[in-house]
Amino acid sequence: MVFLSNYLIFSSVLFVIGITGVFINRKNIIVLLMCMELMLLAVNTNFISFSRYMGDYTGQVFVFFILSVAAVEAAIGLAILVIIFRNRGTVSIRKMNDLKG
Repeated sequence: MVFLSNYLIFSSVLFVIGITGVFINRKNIIVLLMCMELMLLAVNTNFISFSRYMGDYTGQVFVFFILSVAAVEAAIGLAILVIIFRNRGTVSIRKMNDLKG
């Protein structure tokens, strides 16, 4: 039997891995996007676990919408990264200083 605390521990570990990836790796945009997706996955795991625990399907509906938005965000983000790579030849954050005011 898998308890609610097991899902919450798993979700918190995923979220902490995502947060540490964002704070440690500030050089590559692709890794930052992957870490943000990992944090969204942790939130989705919480929604699903509480939805199953409470017997209500509202959390699962939220997960459906969050996954839809995350897929669109990933597609648009990767398209923007491809355009940046074609124009500048790199996706390194340290070399992108054109927008500094």
